[in-house]
Amino acid sequence: MGKRVGMEVSIAAAEAVKQANVDVISAYPITPQTHIVEHLSELVANGELDAEFFCVESEHSALSVCVGAAATGARTFTCTSSQGLVLMSEITYITSGLRLPVLMILANRTISAPLSIWNDHSDAMSIRDCGWIQFFVENGQEVYDHVFVSYRLAEDREVLFPVIINMDGFILSHVIEPVELIGQEKIDQFLPPYQPLHQLHPDHPITMGAFALPSIFAEAKKAQEVALRSSLPKIIETWKAFGEMTGRYYNPIETYQAEDADTLLVTMGSFGETASVAVDKMREGGRSAGLVKIRLWRPFPFEAFKNATLGAKRLVVIDRAISAGACGPVASEVKAALYGETKKPSIYNFVAGISGRDVTPSDFIKMVDKAEIEIEKGNQEGFETYGVRE
Repeated sequence: MGKRVGMEVSIAAAEAVKQANVDVISAYPITPQTHIVEHLSELVANGELDAEFFCVESEHSALSVCVGAAATGARTFTCTSSQGLVLMSEITYITSGLRLPVLMILANRTISAPLSIWNDHSDAMSIRDCGWIQFFVENGQEVYDHVFVSYRLAEDREVLFPVIINMDGFILSHVIEPVELIGQEKIDQFLPPYQPLHQLHPDHPITMGAFALPSIFAEAKKAQEVALRSSLPKIIETWKAFGEMTGRYYNPIETYQAEDADTLLVTMGSFGETASVAVDKMREGGRSAGLVKIRLWRPFPFEAFKNATLGAKRLVVIDRAISAGACGPVASEVKAALYGETKKPSIYNFVAGISGRDVTPSDFIKMVDKAEIEIEKGNQEGFETYGVRE
C-alpha cells in the first residue's frame, strides 16, 4: 500500500507528472487547469523536478512546443481547458498524425458563448475525432493513476499516440480528495525512461510531417486509424500491469449493479459516482436499475459496451455536451455501437449538467422515471435537455 494523502486533485496530477520524470512542460494559464502547471512550475523552480518549463504565449504554442520536444525524444506534458483547447485544436491533429506520445490533462470546461468557467464536456467533444487516446476519469485517484498509465501506453512502440486525460473542471480539479501515492521506486519500474523510435537529431536528419499528395494521404490516415483501433489491447494490457502493481484495476467499460438491470444509466466522468448513489436508492426501492460508465472514449470500446448493455431493456444516456442539431455526442456513439443488433435496448438521451449545473442523485432518478415513461409511450429514441426552466 502507498501513502494515503489528502490533496487537491490538481496538485495530485502535478505530483504524478513529477514522478513520471518528464523532460518538458509547456503551459499557458486558463481556468480551471492552472493549478496543475502552477504547481509544476514550483517543482521545477525549487529543483524537485529536473525539466524545462516553457511559459508560452498561447495554448496553440503550448502544444506546438510539446510537438517539437516530443519529436526530439523528450517526455512532454501540457494541459488546458475550454477555449484554450479550441485554440490548440489545430495542433492536436498534427500531434496524433506524427504519432508523438504527448500527455495532456484536459480539465473539462464549457466552451463560450455565453462565457462560462464551469464544467461540462463541450471542450472534449470539440476534438473527439483528433486521433488521441482519450480517457475519462471519475476522481482524484484515477487522475493520479492515469498519468503513469498514459505515459507507459503512449510510449509503447506498438502504440505511439498522444493521450488525453479528461477530468471534470472544479468538480475534480479544485477539490481535496484522499489519494494513495505510489512510491518512486515502483513508478520507475512501471515507467522506464522513454526510448523514442524516431527522433529529430542533427546528426541523423529525418523528415516529420511532410507534405502529402492526394495519392498517399488516404493511405496515411487509414494507417493512423488502424493503429488507433489496434491500441485497444495495449490499453487493456497497460491497465492490467498497473493493477498488478497497485491493486487498482481499470477497464474500458465499467459497470455497477448492471448485470440484472432492466434500466441502465450511461455516464462518463465524475457523474459516475453520483449516479451510483442514485442506483443504490432505486435498488432499495425495488427497481431494476444499474450503471454503465465509459472510461475509454477513444478508441471507443464497441464490444465491451455491447457486452455490458445488450441485456438491458432501456439505456438512459447522460451527455454533458450539446451536439447542436443532433442528439448528444455520447448518445450518438451508443446508437452506433448498438446499430444492427437484433435485440437491443431502447435509448433515451438527456443532456444534463452543462456549464456546471448541479445534478444530484434525485435528478438521476427523475431522468430514469421520465425515460421509462417516454419509452413506454413509444418514444424509443427520445432526447431532451434536463432541468431547463420554462
